Amino acid sequence: MASSNPDATASPGRSLPIWGFLVIAVIYLAIIQGVGLAVDGLEPLTDGKFLEVDQVLVQLWIPLGLALVFTYGAVAALGWWRPVLHDDRPVQRWVWAVPAIFLACIALTIGYGSLAERGLVFTLALLVATQFVGWGEEGMFRGLSVVTLRRHPLTEAKVALWSSVIFGAVHLTNAIGRGANAIPQAIIVSLAGYFFYLMRRVSRGNVVNSIIHGLFDFSILSATQISSTASPAALIAILAYVIAGVLVLVRRHRIELPTAAPTAG
Repeated sequence: MASSNPDATASPGRSLPIWGFLVIAVIYLAIIQGVGLAVDGLEPLTDGKFLEVDQVLVQLWIPLGLALVFTYGAVAALGWWRPVLHDDRPVQRWVWAVPAIFLACIALTIGYGSLAERGLVFTLALLVATQFVGWGEEGMFRGLSVVTLRRHPLTEAKVALWSSVIFGAVHLTNAIGRGANAIPQAIIVSLAGYFFYLMRRVSRGNVVNSIIHGLFDFSILSATQISSTASPAALIAILAYVIAGVLVLVRRHRIELPTAAPTAG
């Protein structure tokens, strides 16, 4: 992936230095972590599990909803609706295999039995909460992050790398609640960030990756966080990383579209 980016001066909207994006990202994280801590005692979890609708509404909807509003408020303030929601750098069609792999693993991972026990209202509340995650994180880290990096003298390969690294690094803030376990999670999340980046490019926008990101989190939460017993189905989610990782590694030189040969003058 060695294609270079067009001149940033031709891009619509306001200019934003990389440090400016990092400030926006820090505020985004502060909203999630700060508001999350503030509401933690209002509807405490049941042994670390989401078992009631009110727990989902308070613990997830409030911090994630505010972060989502902040993300797209920043997009609007910068005038970046088109570059954030539309991607003009297509890749080869086989890359559609990446979202297909994730969708298959999502279907196998969802804790259908646990959701049935909790009921339809709970299921919809959790689904909306995880879509808040998907649209918020993709808007921030595949939207604002990618657009910001593309407006600087970086190849597309470096845009992919650094947007994924930043995405993983911000998850180190989970050390607040998980301690050192946040470090391997950040590494795995960086890899996931690259897969979501590929989804953005092959779908030519920021919608498919946002929806799949939310569904992926929904499947994991439904298999691990809404039942008194852990489900081995959550392990299936790991297959998405393994299968997609092997596929992309093998075909890494066939991601970008072929460069047209120069014509003789």
